[in-house]
Amino acid sequence: MVSIIIGSALIAIGINLFAIPNHLVDGGIIGLGLISNYTLGLQPGLTVIVLNLPLYTYAWFHFRSYFYNGVHGVLASAFFIDYFHPLMSFHTPPILISAITCGLLLGTGISIMLLTKVSAGGGDLLALMLTNVIRLNVGVIIMIIDGFVILLGWVVIQETTLIYSGLMVGMTGLTIFTITQLFSTSKQLEG
Repeated sequence: MVSIIIGSALIAIGINLFAIPNHLVDGGIIGLGLISNYTLGLQPGLTVIVLNLPLYTYAWFHFRSYFYNGVHGVLASAFFIDYFHPLMSFHTPPILISAITCGLLLGTGISIMLLTKVSAGGGDLLALMLTNVIRLNVGVIIMIIDGFVILLGWVVIQETTLIYSGLMVGMTGLTIFTITQLFSTSKQLEG
């Protein structure tokens, strides 16, 4: 439970303090929630819940443990994203610093949750399910999914923001890869 709260809070702070003010697009379902916020003015957290329904329905039937662990993560993340929405009115650092900082916060928050088999959204859940089928690190799979969402967001955002969104997602994936590798290696050394 503590990992869900800490991870979700880090994700929400990164999204609201650094991504939204700079119109950065994250990957996965959160990225789709941001795109809907920029284009339609929808609440990103609520949109995340709606877009996650099909994946969680699939997980209910095929990966029940991921469903139970993930549903808490997605609800908490979506709640915190909308709850911390007022942070977007705070002073934001320049876009380069925002992209890097947001990537570190998102990657750390997602990693904290993934290490306890909890996902923050559909992209993470999909990545966890795919690691049972293909032998790739969960961070690499998340980077691939995120890349597709950013390309979709390219239609909506300015070209310069695309570069910084890519940097943010790359930083997120690198952080997830590093943290999950570090902890999986330490578990192997202990076992």
